[in-house]
Amino acid sequence: MFPGRYAFERPAPKPEPRRIGPFTAGQWVGAAIVTVVGLLFAGAMVVFAVRWLLSLDALRDWVATYPGEYHLPVGAPVGFPAWVGWQHFFNVFLMVLIIRSGLQVRHQKKPPAFWSPRWNPKRKISIALWLHQSLDILWLVNGLVFVVLLFVTGQWLRIVPTSWEVFPNAVTAVLKYISLDWPTEDGWVNYNSIQQLTYFATVFLAAPLAAITGVRMSGIWPKNATRLNKIYPVEWARKVHFPVMIYFVLFIVVHVTLVFATGALRNLNHMYAGSDEVNWVGFSIFAVSMLVIVGAWVAARPLVLAPIAKLFGSVSSR
Repeated sequence: MFPGRYAFERPAPKPEPRRIGPFTAGQWVGAAIVTVVGLLFAGAMVVFAVRWLLSLDALRDWVATYPGEYHLPVGAPVGFPAWVGWQHFFNVFLMVLIIRSGLQVRHQKKPPAFWSPRWNPKRKISIALWLHQSLDILWLVNGLVFVVLLFVTGQWLRIVPTSWEVFPNAVTAVLKYISLDWPTEDGWVNYNSIQQLTYFATVFLAAPLAAITGVRMSGIWPKNATRLNKIYPVEWARKVHFPVMIYFVLFIVVHVTLVFATGALRNLNHMYAGSDEVNWVGFSIFAVSMLVIVGAWVAARPLVLAPIAKLFGSVSSR
C-alpha cells in the first residue's frame, strides 16, 4: 500500500529557545538559583566562623575591652531634637529623587524635553538633568543647614569620632553584625562605633565628594577655564560621581534594613518622632513620608516637571 507523501516529510525542527544575552531564560533562572544558594551557604559559613572566633578567650577579652562603643564626651546631647526628624525626611526625599533623576540622565538616549536658562537660551539640557541639578541645589542647602545645626546644638559629638577607641570598637561591632548577634545598644544615647564611622563618612566625606564632582559636571562650571579644567578634568569627576551614588544607594539599603531589624518601632520613633518610646507614632510618620516620596517619584515626569521648569527658563521638545 502506498504510504502517501506525508510519510517522507520530516517534522519541522523545534525553534531554539530565545536567548537573553549568552543564556536562555531557563539558564538564567538556574544560574540565579545556584548563585543564591551558594551565597547563602557561604554566608552561613562566615557566620559560624565568626561565632567560633568570638567564643575564643582572646576575642572574649577583646570584646570585654572594646564592647562596640565608647563613652561620649561629657556634655554630649541625649536624644534627637525635632530638627533632626525633618532634616532626615528632607534628606531621604531629595536623595531618592536625585538617584532616580541621575539614573535617568545616565541611561536616557532621547530626552522627551529640554530646558534652557533665560540668561543663555542656546544652552540646552534634558529636563531630567534640570531636575537632577535643581534637586542637588536643594540637597546642598539642606546639608549645609544640617551641618550648621549639628555644631550649634552639639549633635556633632554623636557622629564625629572623638577617641581613637572608635576603631577597635568598630571591629567589635562589625563582628557582632556578621555573627548575627547584632548590637542593639541604646541609639537614643550613643551609636555603636561602626555606625558613628559610617555616619561620619557619609556626612563629611561622601556628601562633599558628591557635591564637588557634581559641580564639575554641571553647567555652572566655567568651560573656558583651561588651567582649572586641566587640574580638575571632567573625566575624573564622572568616574568618581557614579560610584559615590552607588555608595549612597548601598548606605540607604543597609541603613533601612538595620532600622527594621534592630527594633523598628523604637528606631523610627528616634528618627521621626523625637521620642525613645516604643509605639506606632514614628512608624505612622514614616509611612506618610514614604507615600509622599512615592508620589513625588511618580510625579517626576515631563508633564509635571515642564510647568515648573518654565518658571526658571524655557522648555522645548528638541
